[in-house]
Amino acid sequence: MLKKLNQLSAAAYVRASLFVQELKSDERGLSGVVVAVLLILVAVLAIVMLWGSLSEWLGELWDKITGAGDGISGGSSFGG
Repeated sequence: MLKKLNQLSAAAYVRASLFVQELKSDERGLSGVVVAVLLILVAVLAIVMLWGSLSEWLGELWDKITGAGDGISGGSSFGG
């Protein structure tokens, strides 16, 4: 039984190493992976650039809103 398990593990190792060798030598799928990684990178950079420009604009807008809120009188209009 132990000899059979040893042969089985050796066969699994050989099969796995052959599979890895095939993946290393097969260059057809490599370009798809590279394109996917580059597209993800471009998308992340675009989001970062968009957020950078929007955060400045939103900050200015928020300052205008809070500045206008300071000019409103402090009287309460509820149940007074």
